[in-house]
Amino acid sequence: RSAVAAAFLANALDNTIVISPRFASNNGKTCKDSLASGEVNWTCSGNNSWRVGGVAADNESLTSYDFADEILRKLARKNVFPNLKQIVFAGHSAGGQFVSRYVMANQVHEQLGVPVTYVIANPSSYAYFDGNRPVATGGVQPFNDAANCTNYDRWPYVMQQRTGYAARVSEDQLKKQLLARQATYMVGELDTLPIAGFDSSCPAMAQGQHRLARGKAYTEYIKQNYGAQPAFMIIPLCGHNARCMFTADNALPVLFPR
Repeated sequence: RSAVAAAFLANALDNTIVISPRFASNNGKTCKDSLASGEVNWTCSGNNSWRVGGVAADNESLTSYDFADEILRKLARKNVFPNLKQIVFAGHSAGGQFVSRYVMANQVHEQLGVPVTYVIANPSSYAYFDGNRPVATGGVQPFNDAANCTNYDRWPYVMQQRTGYAARVSEDQLKKQLLARQATYMVGELDTLPIAGFDSSCPAMAQGQHRLARGKAYTEYIKQNYGAQPAFMIIPLCGHNARCMFTADNALPVLFPR
C-alpha cells in the first residue's frame, strides 16, 4: 500500500510495476503468520533470518535472497517485460535490513541487463567489515567493549560466521560489490525511538543509539574507510514509518527515477 501510494504521488503508476514480496514466518512461538498450502516458511529471527538472506525454515537449500534473485531475473526477461528500463529495489525497517545486505551479496546484479539501484530505509542494523564502531566524537574507532558484547563481530553485524546466501560469497567480493553498486540510504529525521522491532542487542547498540544515528554512522564509515559513494538522505519529519518515508517529496525521485 505504501509503495503504491508513493507511485501515485510520483505520477508513476502508468509505467511502473510495484512488487511487494511476502516473507511469512510461523515458528509457533514468536512468529505466527498464516501460511498458505505450499508457501515457504521463512526463519523469522536470528543470524539466519529472511532479513539477512537466511535459509527457509522448511527448505535448507532455499534462502530469501535466492527468492529475490528470481524476482529480478523474471523482471529482466525481455519476453516478459520488454520495455523495462530500470529496477529499484527498496526496503524499510526489516526490509531495509534485507536490502542493505542484499546489495552487497546478490549474484545477479551484473547479469540482468537492466540497471538496478537500491534504497535502504531505516534498518535497525548494518553489516560492518571490521571491528570499528561509531564513537560520540564522530568517526569510528576499535570497539572498546568487545569482551562484553557477544556476537558483535559476527554476521549479520560483521562478516564473520556468515550464514545463508551471504556465506556463498567471499568477504572481498561482498566489499567489492557494495562499492560498485548504486545505493541510497534514507533515515527518518525522527526515527530516534526504540519502537517497531528495534534491535536493542549489544551488537546493534554498538552501531548507535537509534536508527537515525546508525544510518549516519554507517554511511560515513563506508565512505571514509572503503571509498564507497552511497547517497544519504534524511527525510524530514518522519519517524519509523514506511508511508512517511516513501511518500516524502525528496524520496519520490529516488524510488521512481525518470
